[in-house]
Amino acid sequence: MPRGVPKAGFRKTNKRMVLNTILNNPLEMYTNETDEEIAEKLSDRFEILDVMTNSAIDGDVKALIVSGPAGLGKSFTVENALSKMNEDKYTIIRGMVNKTGLFKTLYQYRRPGNVIVFDDADRIFFDDDSLNLLKAVCDTMKKRVVSYLSEFKLVDEESAEVLPKQFEFEGTIVFITNMDFDRMIDAGHKIAPHMEALVSRSHYIDLAMKTKRDYLIRIKQVVAKGMLKDHGLGPNEQKEVMAFIEKHQNSLRELSLRIAIKIGTLRKTNSNWEKIARVTCCKGLA
Repeated sequence: MPRGVPKAGFRKTNKRMVLNTILNNPLEMYTNETDEEIAEKLSDRFEILDVMTNSAIDGDVKALIVSGPAGLGKSFTVENALSKMNEDKYTIIRGMVNKTGLFKTLYQYRRPGNVIVFDDADRIFFDDDSLNLLKAVCDTMKKRVVSYLSEFKLVDEESAEVLPKQFEFEGTIVFITNMDFDRMIDAGHKIAPHMEALVSRSHYIDLAMKTKRDYLIRIKQVVAKGMLKDHGLGPNEQKEVMAFIEKHQNSLRELSLRIAIKIGTLRKTNSNWEKIARVTCCKGLA
């Protein structure tokens, strides 16, 4: 083989390496933003999330995808808006859902004003039949008809009603996910065509938290709004907790609002809280 010509498979291997870097090392991406710019960016994104969630509740937005890392407030923002609705008007689905369960849920919440939230139910994106159902209900067409043409009859367990083979869906779908659709599409992930189809049919919000700096500034924002105060910590205690998080940010098991609450609870209840936090909340420290 001539010098300088890559061997067969190089392009495929290189693409796989890029994909693995994108999916497994999102915190290592470089950013030249200042802390103030990051803080403003995050405030804007979460304000937009609140606006769009309320538009989804009002039925003006038919499909919404919210992408961002775990434990930094995306689910809380959506659930806070939903809490103002009647409980029978919405449902939040977490974990595994198969295609028949999806079809039944779509039917149960098919009416105008109904909202279905899929929160950390990402396996649904890897099933072709489920994806096709979701594409149908997220479509921008004025009339969204969803079909499940099977020789088997599907029965609603609550009402014992035999479900129709197809029906019009007039509700709203919200996806809350840790998956970065844009990056996975750019990297050519195997489900990229399905992701592109869903993004095309939905409003897509990337909460723009990619680096440890983003995570840390987001935690600071929420603490400043009173999160640790609500857990009984005074101003000095809150400062001590944030100082611990900043000092040990590279060793913490996760950078999230949950870890701030865990450390805050230790600060409130244990005089030896720093030592305990180093053992229970950090890796490789004693």
